[in-house]
Amino acid sequence: MSNFLAELIGTMIIIIFGGGVVAGALLNKSKAQNAGWIVITFGWGLGVVVAIYAVGKVSGAHLNPAVTLALATIGQFPWSEVPLYILGQMIGGFVGGALVFFHYLPHWRKTEDPSLKLAVFSTAPAIEKKWANLISEMIATFILILGILAIGANQFAQGLNPLIVGFLVIAIGLSLGGTTGYAINPARDLGPRIAHFILPIHGKGSSQWGYAWVPVVGPIIGGVYGALFYNAIFLNKVETIFYLMSLLILLIFVIAYLKESKNECKCKCK
Repeated sequence: MSNFLAELIGTMIIIIFGGGVVAGALLNKSKAQNAGWIVITFGWGLGVVVAIYAVGKVSGAHLNPAVTLALATIGQFPWSEVPLYILGQMIGGFVGGALVFFHYLPHWRKTEDPSLKLAVFSTAPAIEKKWANLISEMIATFILILGILAIGANQFAQGLNPLIVGFLVIAIGLSLGGTTGYAINPARDLGPRIAHFILPIHGKGSSQWGYAWVPVVGPIIGGVYGALFYNAIFLNKVETIFYLMSLLILLIFVIAYLKESKNECKCKCK
């Protein structure tokens, strides 16, 4: 199996489990309807575990453009292989979304709310404030990459690492997922969102392209910074890009805060 195919299949597996558990919890007439957030987070996390076990020995199981770019930035992955990995991940996200659509085929017509249908494929914010939403995705993916690198630096019983990473994803969902639905993976959001746009889903409504950049840009910034932070703080390997990224992130935080303060002022004035 090629690395491209491994990344495609692994990402597809994640979306089948993750999109599947969301569909089960949200779509009408599903036996799992209203299962709740804890069930959703465990579904995603255990899907990651299965995907890593499936293809980890082939491609290293990045299964996430943010992971691929983060590792390339700190020299742990060749830049020449980045495009092929990301392409495989995006196609895998699309295929996974399409398979979830067919698995729940009778349930789309039974579900009236188009936002619930979109939620099966992609994330959406609880409160849409794009700069704040961007920060949420940055922080969550920062923790993901920092956690993955920290887990990799420790010795576990052979074959246990995927399970530990899965619990990391569950913890991120439980702790940080309530704001944006914790995409933490551009392929997890953009690939299935494209599937939502293309597939003939009954009454599907908008694919929300105006928000789609947030779960792509946020994870990339947060993931790359997580890798640079790990190298700088844990390994004492400080590069110029670490300081530049720190300034960029500080600027984003300031912009988000000023926008929120401005909105609060408007509310008080009314």
